[in-house]
Amino acid sequence: MSRSVTLVKGKNNMIGISIGGGAPFCNVLYIVQVFHRTPAYVSGSLCPGDELTSVNGTSLKGYTRKETATLIQSVKGVITIAFNRIEPPKEKSMDISMKKVKHRLVEKMKDSTADSLGLSRAVLVNDKLVNKVEYLENNARVYRGIAERAREVLVSVKDLTESHRDFGKVFSNIGVYETQQNASVAFTNFGQAHKTMAEEGMKFIKKVGPMLRDLSTFLLKAVPDTKLTLKKYSDAKFEFLAYCLKVKEMDDEEYEAAVSLPICRQNSKLNNH
Repeated sequence: MSRSVTLVKGKNNMIGISIGGGAPFCNVLYIVQVFHRTPAYVSGSLCPGDELTSVNGTSLKGYTRKETATLIQSVKGVITIAFNRIEPPKEKSMDISMKKVKHRLVEKMKDSTADSLGLSRAVLVNDKLVNKVEYLENNARVYRGIAERAREVLVSVKDLTESHRDFGKVFSNIGVYETQQNASVAFTNFGQAHKTMAEEGMKFIKKVGPMLRDLSTFLLKAVPDTKLTLKKYSDAKFEFLAYCLKVKEMDDEEYEAAVSLPICRQNSKLNNH
């Protein structure tokens, strides 16, 4: 179904989508992800899987992904995106549902296993992008452990820094009121040394703190958003493949029926005069 949406670009001149496909290897350009809190997300009109067909009336046929991004960037202010969306019927047959299950099973099979079960054609749908979900979850688990340990270290460093600061104040005060010259200098030096260590501790916290916040953003926002996008992509892909397989089998059945029809021959009698 052909649709269009008009968006008002933000200050960064972005609409908030990532694009896949495009020439020379793919005949279509499609939306891979719609980013949160962007014009595309706020409008609610664009979804992952939508095929992009034109930008402000300029056809995207034959465009590469980079050329499309450049064209979108060249438009300032208001931009109109035309796109196609495949909407399968709401009622699904048991046959379609079973094919969808079949694709999901084959997705995790090795080629040799699928071949031995006679599912070689379905192996062609194996998608490396979907398989990256497990890799992403493993990385997130490792980063989550790093973030927890780093947070504990920062708390300890903060406590140690405050202790050094307090010691620095105490030794400095003792140095001020100490009557003996050598002892006064020693206490003053002790106090300054503790103040220096407290300053270094604060520098460490200021450097590591933002890194820890970025890591938390990755774990709490980027990873869930990516997993959600991949889930939507996977659901749409398997739905599409199930219908494609159904159409192909219907074509095969129609062809077999046509071939099996008997060929009627009409015997004509020739009269000799």
